[in-house]
Amino acid sequence: MLACPVLAGEISLLGGYGVTNNPTQKASAWQVEYMEGLGEHFAWSLSYLNQGHFVEHHRDGNAVNLWVRASPFHPQLSLAAGAGAVFYYDTIIPSSGAPASDFHGWGTMVNVAANWYTKSRFIYELRGSWVRGGQSFDTLSVLAGIGYQLDAPSTPGPLAKAPPQTELTTNNELTVFGGETVVNIPAPAGSGRSRAIALEYRRGLWRYVELTVGALYEGRNALIDRYGLTTQLWLAKPFLHDHLALGAGLGGYFAVDGRRGNNGRYGDVFVSEIASLTGSYRISQHWHIRATWDRVISSYDRDSDIFLGGIGYRF
Repeated sequence: MLACPVLAGEISLLGGYGVTNNPTQKASAWQVEYMEGLGEHFAWSLSYLNQGHFVEHHRDGNAVNLWVRASPFHPQLSLAAGAGAVFYYDTIIPSSGAPASDFHGWGTMVNVAANWYTKSRFIYELRGSWVRGGQSFDTLSVLAGIGYQLDAPSTPGPLAKAPPQTELTTNNELTVFGGETVVNIPAPAGSGRSRAIALEYRRGLWRYVELTVGALYEGRNALIDRYGLTTQLWLAKPFLHDHLALGAGLGGYFAVDGRRGNNGRYGDVFVSEIASLTGSYRISQHWHIRATWDRVISSYDRDSDIFLGGIGYRF
C-alpha cells in the first residue's frame, strides 16, 4: 500500500442482515469501509464490520481486502469481487450464566458487490460477504448502503488514480480529547461505561505514515480503572483540499488497571494492543477538530471501545 502514491478514495456505510452457520441465527449487521483504486481494474479496502449480536456472541472486526472490478455493461455500474483477511473480536456471553469473555482471532473474507456511481459522486452499493471465522463461527451477510467519492472523477464511475500527494498529511499536531469508554463485556453490577480523556501528539513520518504518542485515561467503572500511555503507527491521507484527513492506526497500550489486580491472578500493569480509526477536519490554518475510535484488545477479557472527540493545534 505504501508503494502506491497515486490513489483515489471512496468511503461507504452499509447495513443489512447476516446469518450464522452453527447454529443458524439471523442478526442485523453493518460496515464502514474505505476503498482506494490500484489501477483500472484493481482496488484495496480497509473496513470495520459489525457482524451482529447473536445468541451468546457479539462479533465485530477489522478487514483488509483486495478487489478486482470492471464495468462491462455501463461506465457507472461497477461489478467487483474481493477477498482478504479479518481480525475479529468476539464477546462471548454464555447463556448458562458463566462469566463473559473476549475471544480474538483471524478469519478470511470473500465479497461480491455491485456499485452504481452517480454524477454527484455518491455511490449506491449492494454487497454479499462470507466470513470464515477460523476458530469461531462463519457468517453470510447481505448489505446495502451509500458511499461517496472523496476524489472527484472527470466522468461518473470508479476513479483509478488521483493527483499525487507530495507533502506529509500532518507535520506536528497536539490534540486534547474527551469522550466515553464502553467495556465490551456486561458488568455484573453497576455500569461498564465511564468518561474518558486523552492527550495525543501526532507527527508525520512520510506522505502516508504518521506516528502518535499519547496519554489515555479510560475512567473508572464497575469493570476497569484503567489509564496509561499509547503509541501507534498510522496510515493517513488528506482529502477535500486538505480540509479532511482519514487514518487507521495500530500500536501498543502500556497501562495500569486498578481493577485487574483484584482477582489475585494478574498484576495491575500490562501491555495491550490498540487499534484505531480517526478523522480530522481543519477549521483554520492551525486549528482542527478530530474524532477517534479506539479498540483496546486486552488479554484478560476487558476489551473496550473508546469514543473520543477533541480540538487540536497543528504546527
